[in-house]
Amino acid sequence: MAPLAIRAYTATTALGRGLQAQRAALAARRGGLRRNDLPVLAPGQAPLDCWIGRVDGLEDEALPSRLAQWECRNNRLAWMALQQDGMLDAIAGVVARHGAGRVAVVLGTSTASIAATEEAYARLEDGGFPADLRRSQVHTPHSLGGFVQDATGLRGPCVTVATACSSSAKVFAQASRLIDAGLCDAALVGGIDTLCGSVLFGFNSLQLVSGEPCRPFDAQRNGLSLGEAGGYAVVERAGDGESGLRLCGYGESSDAHHMSTPHPQGLGAQLAMRDALARAGIAPEDVGYLNLHGTATPANDAVEALAVSALFPETLHASSTKGWTGHTLGAAGIVESAVALLALEHGELPGILNSATPDPACGPQIRLDNAQRTIRYAMNNSFGFGGNNAALVFGRA
Repeated sequence: MAPLAIRAYTATTALGRGLQAQRAALAARRGGLRRNDLPVLAPGQAPLDCWIGRVDGLEDEALPSRLAQWECRNNRLAWMALQQDGMLDAIAGVVARHGAGRVAVVLGTSTASIAATEEAYARLEDGGFPADLRRSQVHTPHSLGGFVQDATGLRGPCVTVATACSSSAKVFAQASRLIDAGLCDAALVGGIDTLCGSVLFGFNSLQLVSGEPCRPFDAQRNGLSLGEAGGYAVVERAGDGESGLRLCGYGESSDAHHMSTPHPQGLGAQLAMRDALARAGIAPEDVGYLNLHGTATPANDAVEALAVSALFPETLHASSTKGWTGHTLGAAGIVESAVALLALEHGELPGILNSATPDPACGPQIRLDNAQRTIRYAMNNSFGFGGNNAALVFGRA
């Protein structure tokens, strides 16, 4: 594929706002998980006993008055993340080169602003939504895309991708196809997901939530920690001979196996990774760092490790960063892409936080400790319910 230049990128997570906060916490091996202190909506209901990756300050920073009709926790985080790492300047740059009508918005989420809908039902008045929540635009899955398009003034194609935890990895692939098809010249891609009752109690009903900070690939791992996050990247065609960070390849696949369980041999995951490597035109041994999906659930980690060991040499440095941020669901793809891009820029390869005893059933590519090494290519895996797999290859030109 023709590579896409990464003009800017950012992430805001439980580790803080922007890339410097992420980089500093990863280097110091300082995590952002805390005991669940998210208020519940149902009267008398106790908070779920678990650990979460919550973004500080969301409750205190309302949207600007001109965007008040979009007010909700998810769109607050979308707005907060837009203010970091020169994103607005980068957007202005591609608008100046191509025009607002030629810049797409492609964003991923899993629950969008469903927390506002939960609140509306919890506060029903005579069977109807309360007056302050009678805003249909925040009760749709496209709330995120609609808000960001309104907030940025971009007028190209606008898509909200909701394929669960692979959502904001798949946005890079969709943006690449939109640009290849001539429907736009550049794209703002990314993803936002925020904590809410549906996320916490939904995953708990599937018996996937750990009562302690998650431990990816640890022999004693017993489930995930949920988190919230937002991030973006601005992409456009790379110029001939241009240096800098690039999206070099993407791969997507479907397990076609089960709604919530990965294929036991990881065949879908392997297919996505092979596809991404083929589009990038590189061999497995060219990848210096792989950010694993690595949820810390017993089945998902074992299957992903099996797929990785079938493809990559033992020298690969592969890790999950969910011990730092929690599993940020529809935002995981963009957050962990930002980690992969930081590894390319600075040669700082994160290990795994909270895990102490490697699972002997997982391959030698799984690394618990951080490392420092110059790399040329980094990969990011994101897998979602329903067997939705996405793999991305980033590089330095």
